Amino acid sequence: MKDDYNSLSKKIGKKIKLERIKRDISQENLALDAGLDRNTVWKIESGRVSPTIDSLEKIAKALGIEFAILMDVSKVDL
Repeated sequence: MKDDYNSLSKKIGKKIKLERIKRDISQENLALDAGLDRNTVWKIESGRVSPTIDSLEKIAKALGIEFAILMDVSKVDL
């Protein structure tokens, strides 16, 4: 069960990174726009921490995408 949870966190982090790069946004600018610390964004993207729903909502808004789209990790490979 823990492995599944870790895998999901890593997939979400990878999805955030892919969406950020697609939009040519730096980690620092994403963090600023989302009201988060840059180190927090780095930890989320690298799968080192599991983001809160609140953080994910802020990141989705900063990326300009719907929360549901950000959460769709069905096509994200690790």
